[in-house]
Amino acid sequence: MTDSRSSGQSVSCLPGPKPSILHVDMDAFYASVELRDRPELRGKPVAVGGRADKRGVIAAASYEARKYGVHSAMPTAQALRLCPELVLLPADFDKYTALSQQIMGIFQRYTPLVEPLSLDEAFLDVTGCERLHGDAATIGRALKADVLRETGLVASVGIAPSKFLAKLASELSKPDGFKLIEAHEIRAVLDPLPVARIFGVGERTAKRLESLGVTTVSQLASRARADVMREFGASGAWIHDLAHGIDPRRVNPRREERSHGLERTFERDVTEREELRLVLYEFCEEVSHELRHRGLRGRTVTLKARYWNFKTVTRSKTLELPVNLGKRIYAVARELFERLPAGPLRLLGVQLSNLTDVRAPAQASLFGGEAGPGEIPADVAQKKLERTTQALDKLRARFGPGTVVPGSLVSRASLRVREREGEKKDR
Repeated sequence: MTDSRSSGQSVSCLPGPKPSILHVDMDAFYASVELRDRPELRGKPVAVGGRADKRGVIAAASYEARKYGVHSAMPTAQALRLCPELVLLPADFDKYTALSQQIMGIFQRYTPLVEPLSLDEAFLDVTGCERLHGDAATIGRALKADVLRETGLVASVGIAPSKFLAKLASELSKPDGFKLIEAHEIRAVLDPLPVARIFGVGERTAKRLESLGVTTVSQLASRARADVMREFGASGAWIHDLAHGIDPRRVNPRREERSHGLERTFERDVTEREELRLVLYEFCEEVSHELRHRGLRGRTVTLKARYWNFKTVTRSKTLELPVNLGKRIYAVARELFERLPAGPLRLLGVQLSNLTDVRAPAQASLFGGEAGPGEIPADVAQKKLERTTQALDKLRARFGPGTVVPGSLVSRASLRVREREGEKKDR
């Protein structure tokens, strides 16, 4: 494999001769689960997401829907314009999480080195598993068959010497894919691809590369590494290495995601505390919904506020147990908010950190487990709230994110809805 990097620099991260990294990605996971459970919809364009009249977005689309251009993160209204006969279904994260636990359990039969990326996607390192299960290709075919037999769902499998190449392999072979990239095939696979297929090359970076005459991976790889670094800094070294198939990242069973949050800079400074509480509530609900989508919980809630004079204040609280329920997050965030000095804010945000995987069992407290007279035990209350949240998720998926708000904020929420409806009429 040709390496155009500067002479005299050691190349210690070249992919090994044996492909031992697997990337397994469930095909159109949410939509496929719903089609499995509603066989009468098979063959029809189906999507999971929120309603168009409530500014919903598509969470997943079946391959029949994708033929019309429908894809995840697309506004539902746009999806319906592309495919008027689209069957829209609400998301059921409780069901998806249970299936994800089952699928990850199948993976762990073959190797303990399983790194979940979301509810429907994971990296596996099968180095040293050959004597028990065969080579990487044999393992890939076996777990693909196991998933289909035990869940009725289809997975695409990519196998390569590195994480980047394994993920690329699974993407290139979807749907119902199986692709193996050997070390000697790396250049032949990478060279003709558009440079945007490099992990880390977003739209802006792709445009900058295009202005330099670089549109394919081959053209990026042929440039001197030092030149790419001069143009793009440290990220230049990263994308240049990936253009050569060089990716030193190891499969890590411990989730690497550290935080997830949301913040907004207001068009005008906001003084009204009730308005700020509503914004904070909406943020907590949106963050919690995304955490459940990604299969995560968090222990530390951080509130960020920037005042009219650009003074920035942060307040944090770490909980005993990790959470991903909007009501719990909002209760903590509001407690932190009430401790902030009053004054016009130009920015407000909330973040959850100390993240853990929902599929890992939460450790119960050694103390405080007994309920007092007339109190509901903490574990019972938590389960009750989780069931309520699952029902609310379905409501939000069907009717939009503003469907449920605290009673104290109903009047302000109604005003926001009227303002949004006015914006629609103006357009």
